[in-house]
Amino acid sequence: MAGGKLTPRQKMINLMYLIFIAMLALNMSKEVLSAFGILNTKIIESNTITDTRNQSSFEQLAQKAVDQPGQFGDKKVKVEKIRALSKDFNEYLEGIKTKVTQKFERDEAGNLPYEQMDKGDLIDRLFFSGEKLSKEGKEFLAKIQHYPAEIKAIGGSSIAESEMKKIESRFATNPVYSEKAGAKLPWMEYNYHGYPLIATITKLSQLQADIKTTESDIMSGMFQSDLVAAASLTAYQPIVVADKSVFFQGEAVTGKIILGKFDPSLQAKSVVINGSSVRAEAGQAKFSFGAGNIGEHNIAGSFNFEENGKIVALPIKGSYVVVARPKSATISADKMNVVYRGVVNPMTISFAGITADKVTASAPGLTSAGGGKYNMSPSSGNEVVINVTGTLPDGSKVSDKKSFRIKGIPGPTGTIRGETGVVKGPKSNLEISTIGAKLEDFDFEVGLNVVGFNLKVTGQPTVVVSGNKLNAQCKSVLSKAGRGDQVTISEIKTKLVGAGNYLLPRTAPVIFEIQ
Repeated sequence: MAGGKLTPRQKMINLMYLIFIAMLALNMSKEVLSAFGILNTKIIESNTITDTRNQSSFEQLAQKAVDQPGQFGDKKVKVEKIRALSKDFNEYLEGIKTKVTQKFERDEAGNLPYEQMDKGDLIDRLFFSGEKLSKEGKEFLAKIQHYPAEIKAIGGSSIAESEMKKIESRFATNPVYSEKAGAKLPWMEYNYHGYPLIATITKLSQLQADIKTTESDIMSGMFQSDLVAAASLTAYQPIVVADKSVFFQGEAVTGKIILGKFDPSLQAKSVVINGSSVRAEAGQAKFSFGAGNIGEHNIAGSFNFEENGKIVALPIKGSYVVVARPKSATISADKMNVVYRGVVNPMTISFAGITADKVTASAPGLTSAGGGKYNMSPSSGNEVVINVTGTLPDGSKVSDKKSFRIKGIPGPTGTIRGETGVVKGPKSNLEISTIGAKLEDFDFEVGLNVVGFNLKVTGQPTVVVSGNKLNAQCKSVLSKAGRGDQVTISEIKTKLVGAGNYLLPRTAPVIFEIQ
């Protein structure tokens, strides 16, 4: 086209060809500009969705901080500061976008005229001064560079190292190699010098998206770290849970070992044990109450936590067994296991560690008086065996037995006027006295009735009396006795009160000396 002398017609054809190429180039440029505009719109829409999601995540974190301040309070404070930092950075970028697009009219949908935003002079004048950065350009670059560093200073160990590296990489401003220039260019020149305005606006929107993504990742990472810590086996402790709190010698110890998580930052809203509130501490609650009566007792209540504004109650279930506190040593005289015939022998029968209502005893003549107390009234024979059975908390039975010798009540001693041995007094006193009997050094309170005796005055015939008073014959014999004479009351027949015809062994005589 450039060689030789051209005819007017050829010149016209060449000119039209150039116009045609220019028109093609112009159409392609409009398509590229429109693509940048559409991409920018999509990024802005995505940013709005991310904003909503971030706000929801923060509200959850804020609620957790209210429910469990020890576990989430510090993280909530850090996230608040990071969100404030991100908000300032985002608004700064939005201010740049507003400044460089204020002269462009938006359509009814609020879209910019993308095809008219093909020049880069507005951004070039804003960020650059010749070949160097302008004041605004330096400020812009500093904002990007300082953002990750400020996040790291705020978040500290709450942000995982791997997550922090991603953030630093996302906002890196290192020089970039340019194939066109064949060398590394400063980050600002490579990304923002000489680009169409719509392309730069899109890049700024993408930078805003990076800010919101960073904010989202930080909150997700903080929740994730809690989940990882909660799931880690190092957060659990083996806890031995026995099937009961008391076992007997020779019994199998049964129970289970469970994994329990102790979190010192987790504190209950309230704790109730057996109807009473106890103080909630970090990760636990201690209780103290009276043991109660002997036997098995339940421990019931609830651990109450606040979650999402509602109280979540975790039930507490347990049990314990109360046994009698040792008060005295068990001392047994092996040869003294004796019960007496003719009297009610009180007994206490028990099994160590078993309540009285779970113990039964049986033997001839044995009756229960309740509460572990029994009465033994032996009859014939020389020995009685008491069999005892106890029911353990698990329903199993234990048994034991013990033998007791049966002995009769020892012989009593005769009495005159309630006195034993040699009783002195005038004959008139003896004539009206009652002949009785008593058991000396005997541990049982018993009633004795004298039903007969013999009266003997020295030199006089013996008088056999029925009952416990002197009869006329006794008085006749007694009238012949003088001062210093002794009257012997012997062969005293004694019966137990309430024991029918049961006669006691021979009763020792009693002597009356006349004065």
